[in-house]
Amino acid sequence: MTSDDLAFATIAEIAARYRRRALSPVELTRALLGRIERLDPTLHAFVTVTAEGALADARHAEAALRRDEDGNPLLGIPVAYKDIYATRGIRTTAGSAVLADWVPEDDATCVTRLARAGCVMLGKLITHEFAFGLQFPGHRFQPAKNPWSLEHMPGGSSSGSAAALAAGLAHGALGSDTGGSIRGPAAFCNIVGLKPTYGRVSRAGVITLSWTLDHTGPMARTVEDCALLLQALAGHDPADPASSREPVADYLVPLGQGIRGLRVGVPRAYFFEGVDAEVEKAFEEALATLRDLGATVTDVEIPSIQTSWAFLAILMAEAFAYHERDVRGHPELYGDVLRERLLAGGLILGSEYVQAQRLRSRLQAEMLGVLRRTDVLVTPTTPKPAPTFAAVWDPSFGFPKSNMAPFNMTGLPALAVPCGFSAQGLPLSLQIAGRPFDESTVLRLGHAYEQATEWHGRRPRI
Repeated sequence: MTSDDLAFATIAEIAARYRRRALSPVELTRALLGRIERLDPTLHAFVTVTAEGALADARHAEAALRRDEDGNPLLGIPVAYKDIYATRGIRTTAGSAVLADWVPEDDATCVTRLARAGCVMLGKLITHEFAFGLQFPGHRFQPAKNPWSLEHMPGGSSSGSAAALAAGLAHGALGSDTGGSIRGPAAFCNIVGLKPTYGRVSRAGVITLSWTLDHTGPMARTVEDCALLLQALAGHDPADPASSREPVADYLVPLGQGIRGLRVGVPRAYFFEGVDAEVEKAFEEALATLRDLGATVTDVEIPSIQTSWAFLAILMAEAFAYHERDVRGHPELYGDVLRERLLAGGLILGSEYVQAQRLRSRLQAEMLGVLRRTDVLVTPTTPKPAPTFAAVWDPSFGFPKSNMAPFNMTGLPALAVPCGFSAQGLPLSLQIAGRPFDESTVLRLGHAYEQATEWHGRRPRI
């Protein structure tokens, strides 16, 4: 394999090469560190590169492979973490001057679980400031660039995670998703991102944005790779009050079962408002592929779907509650846009917050009702391809409509999978959501679609 082939190989391919002694974790880690050194000065995906630690992890994995003592498919796989995941002894900035020099004393649970699985930690990846505010010109931290077009955003807030994967700088990454922050960057960068069910993956040690909306989850270049990462991450954690005791499924075996007979529901109201024509065309072609694979596709209705906008009231009120002391005491340390957003959250009345949560409960009940008649819901992940930085930096840009937030409101698992490209060469994406804790079916459908198409195999010219 060429160095580029290694950089873009799947986790499963790398694991197989390790066990055939055709590749070693140290060789791969050195190759990726060299690639990061060459490309990241342009992409700004990494905040911190932990080269010495990565090589130590790789040597440990290599020794385990030589002893044939560990059959874990993640052993020796290079990964990196969104910089809101606490890492013991390694600074964790949240992309903000507020925490620019913070060095945690403990690892986040997800970091611990991937380390136990044998992953090699390459470093920490830039995030929008506190997962909520894009870094504008003059900010202490530079924003990540989209490898498909440096003038366009890679999405947010897991921007560095998506950019690193799209550029072949890591083989897996972790993101967080409060209103689409795993799936949006996945959509804009032609990778795969999974927001698991609320409570499926621990948030302990991950900096909070919104207690009732935050999710953590894996990002990778294929559905199978996301499934491999999820298998290591999922499970109860007493350190996270929202963590579920629901048994962990096998996420890999169902991938090979096909989707003949699966019932796919398409909720068009809300999700197709303002959708770009190229996005809609790619989505309809994706539906045709699902039909060809044997799925039954029907339109469905979610009566309260328009109340999804209530997520903003919940998000902003909870974000203000988390940041109130710091944003009042040291407002100058926050970026201008994030500071304004947080302070605006302080204007939301308690009665408005309660009403938003009531609307949320109704939406949850309706979605569960629809999912009793269908196995999954599919929509475009984003209404439009990635915007330019110039467009987003315009003060009039505001909060764009999100096709992803409804699944944060309801806590349902949702997956973003590549499904095409715009005429400008920008990635397009399909969103698949399912029943609570039924990540297996969501991944199964996503894998079947992915394997029937070629979009995920394309690489950007960097």
